[in-house]
Amino acid sequence: MLRVGIIGAGGISEAHIRAYQAFQEECEIVAVADIVPGKAASKLATFELHGARAYDDPDQMLAEERLDLVSITTPPSSHAPLTVAFLRGGVNVIVEKPMAPSLEECDAMVSAQRESGKVLSVVAQNRFRDDMATLKEAVDSGLIGSVSHLRVDSAWWRGLPYYDLWWRGTWESEGGGCTLNHAIHHIDLTLWLMGRPSQVTAMLANAQHDNAEVEDLSVAVLRYGRGLAQLTSSVVHHGEEQEIVVQGEFARISQPWRVTAELARPNGFPLPGGNTALVDELNALAEAHAPLPHQGHAGQIYDIIAAIRDHREPAIDGEDGRNAVEVVTAIYKAGIEREVVELPLSPEDPYYRSGTLVQRAPHFYEKRASVADQSGEIIVGASTGTPND
Repeated sequence: MLRVGIIGAGGISEAHIRAYQAFQEECEIVAVADIVPGKAASKLATFELHGARAYDDPDQMLAEERLDLVSITTPPSSHAPLTVAFLRGGVNVIVEKPMAPSLEECDAMVSAQRESGKVLSVVAQNRFRDDMATLKEAVDSGLIGSVSHLRVDSAWWRGLPYYDLWWRGTWESEGGGCTLNHAIHHIDLTLWLMGRPSQVTAMLANAQHDNAEVEDLSVAVLRYGRGLAQLTSSVVHHGEEQEIVVQGEFARISQPWRVTAELARPNGFPLPGGNTALVDELNALAEAHAPLPHQGHAGQIYDIIAAIRDHREPAIDGEDGRNAVEVVTAIYKAGIEREVVELPLSPEDPYYRSGTLVQRAPHFYEKRASVADQSGEIIVGASTGTPND
């Protein structure tokens, strides 16, 4: 029976709590910590975790509890120090996205994992979804041929009060805007589908949130050999219509699921009706997908439980989390410096280091309000089913 602790009692912690409660034969939540006095105790009461203890100090929780696994669901700027401390303290860690605001911090987390021999997983729960797994299987099947173009719409909508929460809306505490904290989901999926790009260029903007330093919109282009990927990161899109469209050599596939396959006339123009045989084959592949036993956060948390139990690597490890942050960092560098950024980024690059974004990123507006907490439900994206804190 794994003894589990949770650090951070905000909205996203509830996804972790529910996931652990789904596997009560394998784990037990024994402690919750949050630096806001009384917040951890309130979360224990909400979920009727009667045997668990509440802490206002994560360090005290580490010192007093015999933990096997901890979920870190705190603001991004705290991810690295907490992860390193708990790994060095002999505790396996699953940390929420984004892994950390800088590659320097990500590498410190990966080093702590290697030195400790413990398991480190970074939340990328969309990989544990049947629709995304189906898309991955279709790309990997080779049926669509080489990928020419990937269009990713990481489209969210957040009103002005969203950035009133104390840690949101500044480069120092949030680490970035929608590119880091929302589109990280889709950037991870892009890397899962396509691997690491060779070049990145981008533009950043704050179109609608005049109470935040950070961007609420970015558009990036990623180079993959002869092909390109186009990523829109946004919290200004009404309807939150999120989509991934893969244009292959032989067919187009997407999530939400749709298949189109063209054939050429002798003059090169599309043949009416297209390649129906290939469309049927791709649809059959999608229909044959074996449903995942657990979805979303539950799927990833069960994976780390199994990784600890079976002494294996998790499906999503620290390197995966780092790779997503590297692309975000390249997008920020490209947008700020107005240049094409080559990957991988070197440790000698100023943008590799912690604090560079705080120094160099544009402060689009000043944060006008700061509240200690916000009530209300976290509303998921319309197409992704992905909670975001």
